[in-house]
Amino acid sequence: MPAPARASWALIAALSAALVATGCSSDGKRSGTHGDAIVRAWWGDPQNTLEPANTNEVNGGAVLNMIFTGLVTYDPKTSKASNAMAESISSQDQQNWTVKLKTGWTFSDGTPVNANSYVDAWNYDALVTNKQINAGFFQSIAGYDDVAPATGAPTARTMSGLKVVDDTTFTVALSQKFSLWPQTLGYSAYYPLPKSFFSDHAAYLNKPIGNGPYLISSWTRSKTMRLRPSPSYAGTNKPKNGGIDLKVYTDTNAAYVDLQAGNLDVDNGIPNAALKTIQADLDGRFLNEPAGIIQSVTFPLYQPQWNTDRARLVRQGISMAIDRPAITKIVFTGTRTPATDFTSPVLGEAGGFKAGLCGDACTYDPAKAKQLIERGGGIPGGRLTISYNADGPNKEWVDAVCNSINNTMGNTSSCIGEPIGTFADFRNQIATMQTTGAFQSAWQMDYPLIQDFLQPVYTTGASSNNSHYSNAQFDSMVSQANAQPEASRSITDFQDAEKLLATDLPAIPLWYQNGTAGWSSRTSNVALDPFSVPVYTDITIK
Repeated sequence: MPAPARASWALIAALSAALVATGCSSDGKRSGTHGDAIVRAWWGDPQNTLEPANTNEVNGGAVLNMIFTGLVTYDPKTSKASNAMAESISSQDQQNWTVKLKTGWTFSDGTPVNANSYVDAWNYDALVTNKQINAGFFQSIAGYDDVAPATGAPTARTMSGLKVVDDTTFTVALSQKFSLWPQTLGYSAYYPLPKSFFSDHAAYLNKPIGNGPYLISSWTRSKTMRLRPSPSYAGTNKPKNGGIDLKVYTDTNAAYVDLQAGNLDVDNGIPNAALKTIQADLDGRFLNEPAGIIQSVTFPLYQPQWNTDRARLVRQGISMAIDRPAITKIVFTGTRTPATDFTSPVLGEAGGFKAGLCGDACTYDPAKAKQLIERGGGIPGGRLTISYNADGPNKEWVDAVCNSINNTMGNTSSCIGEPIGTFADFRNQIATMQTTGAFQSAWQMDYPLIQDFLQPVYTTGASSNNSHYSNAQFDSMVSQANAQPEASRSITDFQDAEKLLATDLPAIPLWYQNGTAGWSSRTSNVALDPFSVPVYTDITIK
């Protein structure tokens, strides 16, 4: 199903911005209720209000995932989806679904979580006048076009595909078959909302209320958010600590200094400069693991010179001219892994990852690369430009990519980086189709499925299709994959569609981004989930 522009862009902005410590610190005292110490963790200010459908970046998402529990959850090690609040999600035809909820769940304000909590939330989230940035995640539900028309005012306030049966049951009619739909429901856009969200919206925004393992004890914006275990939490993922103090830093280097000094317990905003010495700095207390993020270079296929059969050969040649293994080793110190497909290894086989699907196009072969570029008539305009936001740490890797292409072509001016002021300026040029050359791009998964890496990014008219790639055969293959009654058949069909991308190459897969984190000597059981976010509930203090 189509999804809106995702946290990938917000993530790049958050991680690439020059990040001054606020100087705010946790008391570090032990919780009288749980007998466990408070964990002090790195954080950045959320971009938007902490509403499930209005948050699409990692800082806000990290909080939502601590204070809410949805219908489905994802295993932090395997990415596998399993029911959380849902007792069952069933369908006879993969289009009409019945959701049954577990009983006994309440929000942290004591009010019940029931079928209306989900249906009312989803209807609010989708209604265009509420201006929720994640509204597009409900496009697959029948009646979405009535509440969020492409033009004009909505003709309805609720989606016809949502029906409450009783307190613990609701039904969902989709606009087309989608066999993997239940596995998407762990994403934060699908979280329930308490009645107080609607009756006193301002109070909710000031101190959000959820049904998850933590509740917000206090929040001083741009300084600290204090989260404590929620006594009303009915799930199995109970915190093993006395709470989390999220400390806002505007300088990743300052956070890293605090970590080394013992004033911070968990830092998942490690600056690039620290990666070369971090193992020694922290005596091995460092994680470097694959995350559900792929980085790429995208071509503006809305420019005629890039949208021809000959230009396709040039794109293939450019891809084969990039020495991914060398760049990930030298520039990124092994915190990236060369990409061999368009998804991410964290999906695993169950989620649709299959190494090597990109084939020769993602394999460094300078001789063949030069041949393909020459067969395609050369780089349009004689020079490839790769634009990027200059306020992020992009120049080094863009220059490395261009150097690899230049070495292949035997011409130092075949490729050049094109810095664009700020992230906002950069994104605005892409959104308004002003870009004439290639540009940096990235995608962070919303949920661990191959569908999320393909449909929102490459189907015709999709909201995150920045290349404006359009191939009727690819679109048909994606629709066919969605409609397959068996998950395994659906995955196979998506992989077949991905092979078509490897031929057309609207974007060049570069590398899979790893999640990194370091921790203090008093901290144990630090792990990152497939989204590169710490598994906060499992962290303990010695």
